[in-house]
Amino acid sequence: MKEEETELFEEYDFSQARQEPIVPPEPNTTQVTLRLRTDILDWFREQVNARGGGSYQSLINEALQEYIQSQEDSFPVNLRRVIREELQLVTTSGAE
Repeated sequence: MKEEETELFEEYDFSQARQEPIVPPEPNTTQVTLRLRTDILDWFREQVNARGGGSYQSLINEALQEYIQSQEDSFPVNLRRVIREELQLVTTSGAE
């Protein structure tokens, strides 16, 4: 340890200190270990850098949220399509 660090530890009592993130996490978030392809992670980091900063993790969350929303929005459309196809099958086979 450097002399300056030794003096710091002697001057201040760190026995009750806790290590926490500098920026607290957003509410309703959960820390997970997730393996992403390097090219995907690099793309999100590049997007954040192009915007002048921010959090690539937040950008990934936004992209996932948009995907989920698009899936939910497409459900009624897909359901109507399937019903039409099934009705057409029933109508066509009943006419024979």
